Amino acid sequence: MSEFWAWVRYLHAIADDPDLRLTPAFFELDAHQKTILSDDFGMGAPICWLMDRLQLGPIADGRYFIDRVAALVGANSTKPKKRGPGKSPDFVACDATGTWHIIECKGTQTGNGYRETQLGGRGPPPTGAVAQKSTIQFPAGYAGQRLACGLQIGVQGGAHGSSLRIIDPPADEKFVVGKEEMVYADDAIIRAASARSLRLAGFAASSSAMSAPAGATPRSRQTSSRYERARRETVTEKQNRAAEELKNRRERKAFTAEKRRYLGREIEFDLPAPIVVGKRVVRSVRVRYGVGLDFLGQLSNHPLVEEPIQEVDGSTQAAKERTTTDAGRYSARMHVGEAFVSEINLRG
Repeated sequence: MSEFWAWVRYLHAIADDPDLRLTPAFFELDAHQKTILSDDFGMGAPICWLMDRLQLGPIADGRYFIDRVAALVGANSTKPKKRGPGKSPDFVACDATGTWHIIECKGTQTGNGYRETQLGGRGPPPTGAVAQKSTIQFPAGYAGQRLACGLQIGVQGGAHGSSLRIIDPPADEKFVVGKEEMVYADDAIIRAASARSLRLAGFAASSSAMSAPAGATPRSRQTSSRYERARRETVTEKQNRAAEELKNRRERKAFTAEKRRYLGREIEFDLPAPIVVGKRVVRSVRVRYGVGLDFLGQLSNHPLVEEPIQEVDGSTQAAKERTTTDAGRYSARMHVGEAFVSEINLRG
Protein backbone atom coordinates (compact mmCIF):
# COMPACT_ATOMS: atom_id res chain seq x y z
CA MET A 1 0.00 0.00 0.00
CA SER A 2 2.92 2.38 0.59
CA GLU A 3 3.47 2.62 -3.18
CA PHE A 4 -0.21 3.10 -4.04
CA TRP A 5 -1.41 5.34 -1.22
CA ALA A 6 -1.48 8.43 -3.45
CA TRP A 7 -4.16 6.86 -5.65
CA VAL A 8 -6.33 6.21 -2.61
CA ARG A 9 -5.76 9.64 -1.12
CA TYR A 10 -5.73 12.03 -4.07
CA LEU A 11 -8.67 10.61 -5.99
CA HIS A 12 -10.78 12.09 -3.22
CA ALA A 13 -8.92 15.42 -3.28
CA ILE A 14 -10.07 16.55 -6.75
CA ALA A 15 -13.34 18.47 -6.90
CA ASP A 16 -15.94 17.71 -9.56
CA ASP A 17 -15.24 20.96 -11.43
CA PRO A 18 -14.20 21.54 -15.06
CA ASP A 19 -10.82 22.87 -13.92
CA LEU A 20 -8.34 21.58 -11.35
CA ARG A 21 -9.54 22.41 -7.82
CA LEU A 22 -9.38 20.76 -4.43
CA THR A 23 -12.39 19.76 -2.41
CA PRO A 24 -12.96 21.97 0.66
CA ALA A 25 -12.18 18.99 2.94
CA PHE A 26 -8.67 18.64 1.50
CA PHE A 27 -8.13 22.37 1.37
CA GLU A 28 -8.67 22.45 5.15
CA LEU A 29 -6.07 19.82 5.98
CA ASP A 30 -3.46 20.61 8.61
CA ALA A 31 -0.36 22.41 7.37
CA HIS A 32 1.84 19.30 7.19
CA GLN A 33 -0.59 17.31 5.06
CA LYS A 34 -1.27 20.34 2.83
CA THR A 35 2.46 20.67 2.18
CA ILE A 36 2.72 17.05 1.01
CA LEU A 37 -0.23 17.47 -1.34
CA SER A 38 1.11 20.78 -2.69
CA ASP A 39 4.53 19.24 -3.34
CA ASP A 40 3.06 16.26 -5.19
CA PHE A 41 0.69 18.33 -7.31
CA GLY A 42 3.36 21.00 -7.77
CA MET A 43 5.62 18.44 -9.45
CA GLY A 44 3.00 16.41 -11.31
CA ALA A 45 1.07 19.20 -13.01
CA PRO A 46 4.06 21.10 -14.49
CA ILE A 47 5.77 17.92 -15.69
CA CYS A 48 2.56 16.69 -17.32
CA TRP A 49 2.19 20.03 -19.14
CA LEU A 50 5.86 20.19 -20.14
CA MET A 51 5.98 16.61 -21.44
CA ASP A 52 3.81 17.65 -24.36
CA ARG A 53 5.22 21.16 -24.94
CA LEU A 54 8.89 20.12 -24.86
CA GLN A 55 8.40 16.59 -26.26
CA LEU A 56 10.18 15.18 -23.22
CA GLY A 57 11.63 11.70 -23.12
CA PRO A 58 13.27 10.29 -19.98
CA ILE A 59 13.21 12.30 -16.75
CA ALA A 60 15.72 11.84 -13.93
CA ASP A 61 15.76 13.15 -10.39
CA GLY A 62 18.30 15.97 -10.29
CA ARG A 63 20.11 14.59 -7.26
CA TYR A 64 20.50 11.14 -8.82
CA PHE A 65 21.77 12.69 -12.06
CA ILE A 66 24.52 14.62 -10.28
CA ASP A 67 25.56 11.63 -8.17
CA ARG A 68 25.76 9.22 -11.12
CA VAL A 69 27.60 11.56 -13.52
CA ALA A 70 30.04 12.59 -10.79
CA ALA A 71 30.83 8.94 -10.09
CA LEU A 72 31.46 8.17 -13.76
CA VAL A 73 33.74 11.14 -14.43
CA GLY A 74 35.55 10.81 -11.12
CA ALA A 75 34.42 14.22 -9.89
CA ASN A 76 34.37 15.05 -6.21
CA SER A 77 31.23 17.17 -6.47
CA THR A 78 29.62 18.68 -3.42
CA LYS A 79 26.75 16.49 -2.36
CA PRO A 80 23.52 18.37 -3.11
CA LYS A 81 21.64 19.61 -0.09
CA LYS A 82 18.12 18.43 0.63
CA ARG A 83 16.82 21.98 1.12
CA GLY A 84 17.76 25.56 0.32
CA PRO A 85 19.80 27.17 -2.47
CA GLY A 86 22.30 24.28 -2.59
CA LYS A 87 19.55 21.74 -3.33
CA SER A 88 19.72 20.01 -6.70
CA PRO A 89 16.92 20.76 -9.18
CA ASP A 90 13.93 18.43 -9.03
CA PHE A 91 14.37 17.02 -12.53
CA VAL A 92 16.73 16.71 -15.47
CA ALA A 93 14.98 15.78 -18.72
CA CYS A 94 16.05 15.02 -22.28
CA ASP A 95 13.71 15.72 -25.20
CA ALA A 96 13.24 13.96 -28.53
CA THR A 97 15.95 16.10 -30.19
CA GLY A 98 18.62 15.32 -27.59
CA THR A 99 18.27 18.70 -25.86
CA TRP A 100 18.55 18.72 -22.06
CA HIS A 101 16.29 20.68 -19.71
CA ILE A 102 16.53 21.56 -16.01
CA ILE A 103 13.24 21.78 -14.12
CA GLU A 104 12.45 22.90 -10.58
CA CYS A 105 8.86 22.62 -9.34
CA LYS A 106 6.89 24.22 -6.53
CA GLY A 107 3.29 23.98 -5.40
CA THR A 108 1.16 25.94 -2.94
CA GLN A 109 -2.40 26.41 -1.77
CA THR A 110 -1.55 29.67 0.01
CA GLY A 111 -1.85 32.12 -2.88
CA ASN A 112 0.01 33.84 -5.69
CA GLY A 113 2.12 35.90 -3.29
CA TYR A 114 3.62 32.83 -1.68
CA ARG A 115 4.13 31.26 -5.10
CA GLU A 116 6.33 34.22 -6.06
CA THR A 117 8.39 33.60 -2.94
CA GLN A 118 8.74 29.94 -3.88
CA LEU A 119 9.86 30.81 -7.40
CA GLY A 120 12.40 33.24 -5.91
CA GLY A 121 14.77 35.52 -7.74
CA ARG A 122 18.32 35.82 -8.99
CA GLY A 123 19.45 38.00 -6.09
CA PRO A 124 22.19 38.16 -5.11
CA PRO A 125 21.93 35.76 -3.47
CA PRO A 126 19.60 33.67 -5.65
CA THR A 127 16.60 32.24 -3.83
CA GLY A 128 13.86 29.67 -4.25
CA ALA A 129 13.46 27.67 -7.44
CA VAL A 130 15.73 30.09 -9.31
CA ALA A 131 18.65 29.03 -7.11
CA GLN A 132 17.87 25.33 -7.28
CA LYS A 133 17.54 25.10 -11.04
CA SER A 134 21.00 26.62 -11.50
CA THR A 135 22.91 23.60 -10.18
CA ILE A 136 23.68 21.86 -13.51
CA GLN A 137 25.11 23.28 -16.75
CA PHE A 138 25.16 21.49 -20.11
CA PRO A 139 27.45 22.39 -23.01
CA ALA A 140 26.34 24.55 -25.94
CA GLY A 141 24.30 22.54 -28.41
CA TYR A 142 22.84 20.35 -25.66
CA ALA A 143 21.43 22.92 -23.22
CA GLY A 144 17.72 23.65 -23.43
CA GLN A 145 15.26 25.31 -21.06
CA ARG A 146 16.07 26.04 -17.41
CA LEU A 147 12.63 26.31 -15.88
CA ALA A 148 11.23 27.21 -12.47
CA CYS A 149 7.57 26.16 -12.22
CA GLY A 150 5.01 27.27 -9.65
CA LEU A 151 1.52 25.77 -9.28
CA GLN A 152 -1.10 27.66 -7.30
CA ILE A 153 -3.91 25.22 -6.40
CA GLY A 154 -7.45 26.53 -6.11
CA VAL A 155 -10.35 25.27 -4.00
CA GLN A 156 -13.88 24.40 -5.03
CA GLY A 157 -16.11 27.45 -4.59
CA GLY A 158 -13.13 29.80 -4.32
CA ALA A 159 -12.76 33.01 -6.30
CA HIS A 160 -9.63 31.79 -8.10
CA GLY A 161 -8.89 28.52 -9.84
CA SER A 162 -5.54 26.80 -10.12
CA SER A 163 -2.83 28.41 -12.22
CA LEU A 164 0.62 27.42 -13.40
CA ARG A 165 3.46 29.92 -13.82
CA ILE A 166 6.76 28.99 -15.48
CA ILE A 167 9.76 31.31 -15.60
CA ASP A 168 13.21 30.98 -17.16
CA PRO A 169 15.50 33.60 -15.61
CA PRO A 170 19.28 33.49 -16.19
CA ALA A 171 21.34 31.90 -13.46
CA ASP A 172 24.87 30.90 -12.54
CA GLU A 173 25.92 27.25 -12.74
CA LYS A 174 27.70 24.98 -10.26
CA PHE A 175 27.86 21.39 -11.65
CA VAL A 176 29.23 21.46 -15.20
CA VAL A 177 28.90 18.60 -17.68
CA GLY A 178 31.48 18.91 -20.47
CA LYS A 179 30.77 17.98 -24.08
CA GLU A 180 33.02 14.94 -23.84
CA GLU A 181 31.10 13.83 -20.75
CA MET A 182 27.65 13.76 -22.36
CA VAL A 183 27.96 10.00 -22.76
CA TYR A 184 27.76 9.84 -18.96
CA ALA A 185 24.73 12.12 -18.95
CA ASP A 186 23.03 9.66 -21.33
CA ASP A 187 23.94 6.81 -19.00
CA ALA A 188 22.51 8.61 -15.98
CA ILE A 189 19.18 9.47 -17.52
CA ILE A 190 18.70 6.05 -19.14
CA ARG A 191 19.44 4.40 -15.83
CA ALA A 192 17.11 6.72 -13.93
CA ALA A 193 14.19 6.07 -16.28
CA SER A 194 14.85 2.32 -16.52
CA ALA A 195 15.32 1.86 -12.77
CA ARG A 196 12.11 3.73 -11.97
CA SER A 197 10.18 1.64 -14.50
CA LEU A 198 11.63 -1.62 -13.21
CA ARG A 199 10.88 -0.71 -9.59
CA LEU A 200 7.27 0.24 -10.24
CA ALA A 201 6.75 -2.97 -12.22
CA GLY A 202 8.03 -5.02 -9.28
CA PHE A 203 11.59 -5.79 -10.47
CA ALA A 204 13.28 -4.44 -7.34
CA ALA A 205 16.63 -6.24 -7.70
CA SER A 206 17.00 -5.23 -11.35
CA SER A 207 16.11 -1.66 -10.45
CA SER A 208 18.78 -1.55 -7.75
CA ALA A 209 21.46 -2.92 -10.08
CA MET A 210 20.40 -0.52 -12.81
CA SER A 211 20.40 2.64 -10.69
CA ALA A 212 23.58 1.97 -8.67
CA PRO A 213 25.64 -0.52 -10.68
CA ALA A 214 29.00 0.21 -9.02
CA GLY A 215 28.06 -0.33 -5.40
CA ALA A 216 25.61 0.59 -2.68
CA THR A 217 24.76 4.08 -4.02
CA PRO A 218 24.87 5.97 -7.35
CA ARG A 219 28.00 7.73 -6.08
CA SER A 220 29.89 4.43 -5.67
CA ARG A 221 32.88 3.86 -7.94
CA GLN A 222 36.04 1.79 -8.18
CA THR A 223 38.71 2.70 -5.63
CA SER A 224 42.16 1.60 -4.58
CA SER A 225 41.31 1.63 -0.90
CA ARG A 226 40.76 -1.29 1.46
CA TYR A 227 37.02 -0.98 0.78
CA GLU A 228 37.34 -2.08 -2.86
CA ARG A 229 36.83 -5.76 -2.06
CA ALA A 230 33.61 -5.01 -0.19
CA ARG A 231 32.44 -2.86 -3.11
CA ARG A 232 33.07 -5.67 -5.60
CA GLU A 233 31.20 -8.15 -3.39
CA THR A 234 28.24 -5.76 -3.28
CA VAL A 235 28.27 -5.41 -7.09
CA THR A 236 28.43 -9.18 -7.63
CA GLU A 237 25.56 -9.79 -5.22
CA LYS A 238 23.39 -7.14 -6.89
CA GLN A 239 24.12 -8.52 -10.36
CA ASN A 240 23.31 -12.09 -9.30
CA ARG A 241 20.00 -11.05 -7.76
CA ALA A 242 19.06 -9.07 -10.86
CA ALA A 243 19.99 -11.95 -13.18
CA GLU A 244 17.84 -14.36 -11.16
CA GLU A 245 14.92 -11.94 -11.16
CA LEU A 246 15.10 -11.38 -14.92
CA LYS A 247 15.41 -15.12 -15.56
CA ASN A 248 12.09 -15.61 -13.73
CA ARG A 249 10.38 -12.60 -15.34
CA ARG A 250 7.62 -14.76 -16.85
CA GLU A 251 6.23 -15.26 -13.36
CA ARG A 252 5.11 -11.62 -13.34
CA LYS A 253 1.69 -10.37 -14.38
CA ALA A 254 1.39 -10.26 -18.18
CA PHE A 255 -0.93 -7.79 -19.88
CA THR A 256 -1.39 -5.89 -23.13
CA ALA A 257 -1.71 -2.12 -23.58
CA GLU A 258 -2.02 -0.45 -26.96
CA LYS A 259 -1.29 -3.82 -28.60
CA ARG A 260 2.07 -4.06 -26.83
CA ARG A 261 2.97 -6.77 -24.31
CA TYR A 262 4.20 -5.97 -20.81
CA LEU A 263 5.25 -7.80 -17.67
CA GLY A 264 4.82 -6.25 -14.24
CA ARG A 265 2.16 -6.06 -11.60
CA GLU A 266 -1.48 -5.21 -11.19
CA ILE A 267 -3.40 -4.24 -8.10
CA GLU A 268 -7.10 -3.57 -7.64
CA PHE A 269 -8.36 -2.05 -4.42
CA ASP A 270 -11.57 -0.62 -3.02
CA LEU A 271 -11.65 3.07 -2.25
CA PRO A 272 -12.35 4.02 1.37
CA ALA A 273 -15.37 5.97 0.08
CA PRO A 274 -16.92 6.12 -3.42
CA ILE A 275 -16.33 9.07 -5.73
CA VAL A 276 -18.45 10.33 -8.60
CA VAL A 277 -16.73 10.78 -11.98
CA GLY A 278 -19.09 12.03 -14.64
CA LYS A 279 -22.15 9.84 -14.25
CA ARG A 280 -20.31 6.88 -12.75
CA VAL A 281 -20.00 6.08 -9.07
CA VAL A 282 -16.45 4.75 -8.70
CA ARG A 283 -15.88 2.30 -5.86
CA SER A 284 -12.61 0.63 -6.87
CA VAL A 285 -9.46 1.29 -8.87
CA ARG A 286 -7.18 -0.93 -10.91
CA VAL A 287 -3.54 0.16 -11.32
CA ARG A 288 -1.04 -1.59 -13.59
CA TYR A 289 2.69 -1.01 -14.08
CA GLY A 290 4.60 -2.91 -16.74
CA VAL A 291 7.96 -3.07 -18.50
CA GLY A 292 8.01 -4.02 -22.18
CA LEU A 293 8.46 -7.73 -22.84
CA ASP A 294 11.13 -7.08 -25.49
CA PHE A 295 12.96 -4.62 -23.23
CA LEU A 296 13.13 -7.17 -20.41
CA GLY A 297 14.22 -9.95 -22.74
CA GLN A 298 17.07 -7.93 -24.19
CA LEU A 299 18.09 -6.71 -20.74
CA SER A 300 18.33 -10.30 -19.48
CA ASN A 301 20.80 -11.13 -22.27
CA HIS A 302 23.39 -8.66 -20.94
CA PRO A 303 24.96 -8.23 -17.52
CA LEU A 304 23.97 -5.06 -15.71
CA VAL A 305 27.34 -3.40 -16.20
CA GLU A 306 29.05 -0.51 -14.43
CA GLU A 307 30.10 1.22 -17.67
CA PRO A 308 27.80 3.63 -19.60
CA ILE A 309 24.95 1.23 -20.25
CA GLN A 310 23.98 2.49 -23.71
CA GLU A 311 27.49 1.58 -24.93
CA VAL A 312 26.89 -2.08 -23.96
CA ASP A 313 23.16 -2.65 -24.30
CA GLY A 314 21.46 -0.85 -27.17
CA SER A 315 18.04 -2.00 -26.00
CA THR A 316 18.16 0.55 -23.18
CA GLN A 317 17.81 3.36 -25.73
CA ALA A 318 14.09 2.55 -25.60
CA ALA A 319 14.03 4.27 -22.20
CA LYS A 320 15.04 7.54 -23.94
CA GLU A 321 11.94 7.64 -26.12
CA ARG A 322 9.29 10.28 -25.63
CA THR A 323 6.98 10.12 -22.60
CA THR A 324 3.30 10.38 -23.58
CA THR A 325 -0.05 10.28 -21.82
CA ASP A 326 -3.57 9.54 -22.99
CA ALA A 327 -6.86 9.41 -21.16
CA GLY A 328 -10.37 8.11 -21.60
CA ARG A 329 -13.46 8.90 -19.60
CA TYR A 330 -12.57 6.52 -16.78
CA SER A 331 -8.95 5.61 -17.46
CA ALA A 332 -5.53 7.13 -18.08
CA ARG A 333 -2.20 5.78 -19.28
CA MET A 334 1.42 6.93 -19.46
CA HIS A 335 4.03 5.44 -21.80
CA VAL A 336 7.80 5.84 -21.84
CA GLY A 337 8.22 4.81 -25.46
CA GLU A 338 7.68 1.06 -25.61
CA ALA A 339 9.76 0.43 -22.50
CA PHE A 340 7.21 1.16 -19.76
CA VAL A 341 3.51 1.74 -19.18
CA SER A 342 1.54 2.96 -16.17
CA GLU A 343 -2.25 2.64 -16.26
CA ILE A 344 -5.22 3.43 -14.02
CA ASN A 345 -8.84 2.37 -14.50
CA LEU A 346 -11.76 3.64 -12.40
CA ARG A 347 -14.37 0.97 -11.72
CA GLY A 348 -17.95 1.02 -10.51
